[in-house]
Amino acid sequence: MTFRRVLIANRGEIAIRIARACREAGIESVAIYSDADRNAPHVAAADRAIRVGPPPSSQSYLSVPAVIEAARATSCEAVHPGYGFLSENAAFASACDQDGLTFIGPPAAVISRMGSKVAARQLMTDAGVPVVPGDTPRDQSDSGILQSAERLGFPVLVKASAGGGGKGMRAIRERGAAVESIAAARREAISAFNDGTLYVERLIERPRHVEVQIFADAHGRVVHLFERECSIQRRHQKIIEESPSPALTPSVRSAMTDAAVAAARAAGYINAGTIEFLLEGSGDNSRFYFLEMNTRLQVEHPVTEAVTGVDLVRAQFVVAAGGELPWTQASLTQRGHAIECRVYAEDPAAGFLPQAGTLLMYREPAGPGIRIDSGVVEGGTVPVHYDPLLAKLTASAETRDAAISRARVALQVFPILGIRTNVPFLIRVLDHPDFRSGRLHTGFIDEHASDLLKTAPAPLEAVAAAASVSAESSLASASARSTIADPWSSIRGWGR
Repeated sequence: MTFRRVLIANRGEIAIRIARACREAGIESVAIYSDADRNAPHVAAADRAIRVGPPPSSQSYLSVPAVIEAARATSCEAVHPGYGFLSENAAFASACDQDGLTFIGPPAAVISRMGSKVAARQLMTDAGVPVVPGDTPRDQSDSGILQSAERLGFPVLVKASAGGGGKGMRAIRERGAAVESIAAARREAISAFNDGTLYVERLIERPRHVEVQIFADAHGRVVHLFERECSIQRRHQKIIEESPSPALTPSVRSAMTDAAVAAARAAGYINAGTIEFLLEGSGDNSRFYFLEMNTRLQVEHPVTEAVTGVDLVRAQFVVAAGGELPWTQASLTQRGHAIECRVYAEDPAAGFLPQAGTLLMYREPAGPGIRIDSGVVEGGTVPVHYDPLLAKLTASAETRDAAISRARVALQVFPILGIRTNVPFLIRVLDHPDFRSGRLHTGFIDEHASDLLKTAPAPLEAVAAAASVSAESSLASASARSTIADPWSSIRGWGR
C-alpha cells in the first residue's frame, strides 16, 4: 500500500523537504498556506496548495478544523505534520483518525502519553530507563513544590509537566529564591500550555544534551539510528547539532541506544521519534538520564540522514502506510561526521531578537558534503508571524574536524542581506577552541557569551552596507542585475 495524495500540514523548509520526498515516492503533495505565505516557496514546491486562514498561526497552521477541512477538500489520504505546529498535538492526530486520514506519525494515545513529562518519567522508570532523580508532588501548591525541592536538596530544576522549549522551567539554587521561581514557572506553564502542573528534578550541572533517533513500525520492529549531540543551545533551543557525539564511548553509546529502543517499546511507539537524554560526566563513567521523547520528526534529522545514508521521511511514508521498516538494526551504521547549523533571522547581540523583512540578497553555498534545507528565496519576505528559521546548513565529511571546517567555509560564503542573521555567531561557535575540542555542555553559549556575542568589525559592516545597496538595486531592475558587480565574488569574509 502507498499513499496517492498527502497534505503537508506545515510551512517553510520542512514543508519543502516533505514535498520533495513525496515527489520521489510518486506521491502527490498538497501544501497549506496562510495569507502571509501565499507566495512562499513551500507553496510552489508542492503539486497543489490550499489556503487555511489569515496570518496568525492560531487561525491557520494551528487550526485543527481548517487543516482537516483542507485535507478533505483536496481528497488527501494522509497528513504529514512535519515538526512544530500540530506535529505533537494528540487532538489533531485523533481528528485525522476520525476523519479517515492517516496521520504520518505515532498514534494519538502515544503522543498524549509522552507529552506529559510526569507520565513519561513514570513510564521510563517502569521500563528501566534511567531518569533524573526527581519528584512530582500530589500537593501542587507552591508550598508543595517547595517541599519536594527541599527533599531532593538544592540545586533543583522546576519544570512544567506539559513543557517544552524551556518554557515553565526554572533553576533554583537556594531556598531563598524558591518561592518566586516556582510561581514564575507556574505562570509561564499556564500561559504556554494551559497546564500549571510542575515537577522537580535534581539540577545536573553542565550536562550534555544527547538524543537518539528511533524508528518503529506496526509489526514490532524498533531500531535506533544512533545519536545526535545537541548541547549548543540558546534559550533551551538547539542551534548546532552533530553526529556522532564527541562525548560517547562505544560502551556508553551502546547503553544509550539500547535504552532508547526500550523507551520506544515501552511507549508503544510507531514511526519516527527521538529519545532525548542528559549526559553527565565523561568517558565510560558518564551517566545518562531520560529527558523527554519528541513524538515527531526532528528539525535536525538531516544530521542522521547524512551519517546513516537513509531517508527518514520516505521511511515515514512506508511505515504510516502499514509497511515494514526498510532497514534492520544490523544494516544501520554510522559513517563519517555531520554537523548542522541552524541559520536564523535573529540578532544574537540583541538577545537573539527575531528579525523580519525582505531578503535583499540570499545566496546558498554549495559543494561536496554541503546540504541546505531552506524555506526562503532572495527577494522574499520573512514574516513576523512564524519561527525565524531561514535554513539548515548540514556539512558532512570523513572526520569531525573536517566537517567543522567544511561548515565554517560554507557559512562564510552564505551572504544574507536585508535582515540580521546569526551566521557570524555560528562561525564564532565553530571557531571556539572549546567547541573544536568537543568540550560542550548546554550552558556553552552563556559561558562563552563575551566571545560569541561580539559585534562585527566596522570594515565588514561597511562591506555589508555597500553590498546591500548593490543587492537592492539589482532587485529593483532585471536589466541592472546583469550589470551590477556582485561584491561577494571578491570578498570572502562578511559581518552581517
